[in-house]
Amino acid sequence: MATLYEKLRADIVAAMKSRDTTTVLALRTADAAIQRASMDQGKPIDDSLVAGTLRKSVKNLADARVEFQKGGRADLVAANDAEIRLLEKYLPAGLDPARLEALVSAAIQSTGAQTRKEMGKVIGALKQAPEAPLIDFSQVSKLIQTRLP
Repeated sequence: MATLYEKLRADIVAAMKSRDTTTVLALRTADAAIQRASMDQGKPIDDSLVAGTLRKSVKNLADARVEFQKGGRADLVAANDAEIRLLEKYLPAGLDPARLEALVSAAIQSTGAQTRKEMGKVIGALKQAPEAPLIDFSQVSKLIQTRLP
């Protein structure tokens, strides 16, 4: 079975052959971000690195989309939506809410966190979990804040 990165690279070639410049640009940008993350972290390119980098790219695009909406730029909003949909095809499905809550509860118990000041410990513990590449840490942050006084 091909890795996420191999699939992405194959899709770049396919988009180049079909002369789909929008897709080529988006995928090449993602490829460059993945390679840069690999070099910065000194890690080989694996599914975990690819998923994390793509998740970060999608988050950045979503943040930019909000700003484009505020500025009344419907053309850029549509372009961002298309790029987000394209990149999300490569991301594994996230964790269901019940599983995410169970992980957060377990992390809070294992770290002994009592207040929001200790939120970093909980997030650190979750980053060590095997499911870490599937975790949306913005959701986790909100969950932790509701559970810790």
